[in-house]
Amino acid sequence: MRVLVIGSGAREHALLLALRRDPEVEALAVAPGNPGMAAIADQHDVDITSAEAVTELARRVGADLVVIGPEVPLVLGVADAVRAAGIACFGPSRDAARIEGSKAFAKEVMNAAGVPTAASEIVDNPAHLDAALDRFGPPAGEAAWVVKDDGLAAGKGVVVTADRDAARAHAAGLLDCGHPVLLESFLDGPEVSLFCVVDGETVVPLLAAQDFKRVADGDTGPNTGGMGAYAPLPWLPADVYARIVDEIVKPVAAEMVRRGSAFSGLLYAGLAITSRGPAVVEFNCRFGDPETQSVLPLLDSPLGQLLHAAATGRLAQFPELRWRDGAAVTVVVAAENYPGRPRVGDVIAGAEADGVLHAGTARRADGAIVSSGGRVLSVVGTGADLDAARAAAYSILSSIRLPGSHFRHDIGQTAAEGKIVVKR
Repeated sequence: MRVLVIGSGAREHALLLALRRDPEVEALAVAPGNPGMAAIADQHDVDITSAEAVTELARRVGADLVVIGPEVPLVLGVADAVRAAGIACFGPSRDAARIEGSKAFAKEVMNAAGVPTAASEIVDNPAHLDAALDRFGPPAGEAAWVVKDDGLAAGKGVVVTADRDAARAHAAGLLDCGHPVLLESFLDGPEVSLFCVVDGETVVPLLAAQDFKRVADGDTGPNTGGMGAYAPLPWLPADVYARIVDEIVKPVAAEMVRRGSAFSGLLYAGLAITSRGPAVVEFNCRFGDPETQSVLPLLDSPLGQLLHAAATGRLAQFPELRWRDGAAVTVVVAAENYPGRPRVGDVIAGAEADGVLHAGTARRADGAIVSSGGRVLSVVGTGADLDAARAAAYSILSSIRLPGSHFRHDIGQTAAEGKIVVKR
């Protein structure tokens, strides 16, 4: 099988490494890729938001399977064009990708499917903002306002704050840019990311993971695209995991089929495990970053064959997934000033070590690897348990040098210490 992966981040780097372990995958290509992928895949510089360009490349490299990593090409319908050319594609249609592309659409689907989620309201007129904020103010003594961009925002369009002025400023800024605002009630409890490979109504869940959106230790500072993740979740009871699959993901997949927008690809459920049970924070239409970097190293089943089965309507016949023992921890190395405008162009030392996945990197004319984006590297450690995986990740980090960079020191720490409790 010849596989073409679309994307250039650490998520796609992790996908390529997992695909390389599949004995049926004989050739890998990536577009556009990054310097860290050069040793494992042929790189091609194309516009990944262009359906025509991606389809032509898939034909040129003789791809048997195209795997689309980022959400933007999916929301723009690139997967539809690849499939229309007769090439198997792992990734939902443009219509189905609205589950991430429009939070209002996702709420419609969840409500129709009877899935627990936060109460919400769309505000598209600045004149209605203050009254809506008053309706969604935090309950006495707890929680916060939750203000979201209704469209794609690369994980940074959300503000959760107990400060009404900050909530209003974020919402007003979005409205001023012509973006509708989604206000939600706050969901208490620890968060979970669950990836499910979906083919119509067939749902195959992967390991649950937890990511860290805030930029600084202790879950402080602004939201980012993700500063780290770990898997599996030792604190998540098996019955709660089963409820997420049976009472949330499967009903949503069935509702998408009922609407004529059957989902084929990776359906990502972001959830809060509240005192009343799991509730949806958001759905995404693709592998999450950085959770993918922690989940895929633990997968023992052949990834290429799994994704090809979903892309060709044969997921129901795929054998039960096999997983490696142990845990994986991913720590993101971010450039100076991220999540603001990042400093770029600095030389990175240690970027080619084992366990280092590239995201915002480029190769300079003299061969040096330099930073080119906000989230520069994902450092992945594995071990017999979370403590060992954390130690492995932070040991690798100690050998990396990037001027002005920063990372969180507490990825997976609370879970490793047994301090996360699911309220019943």
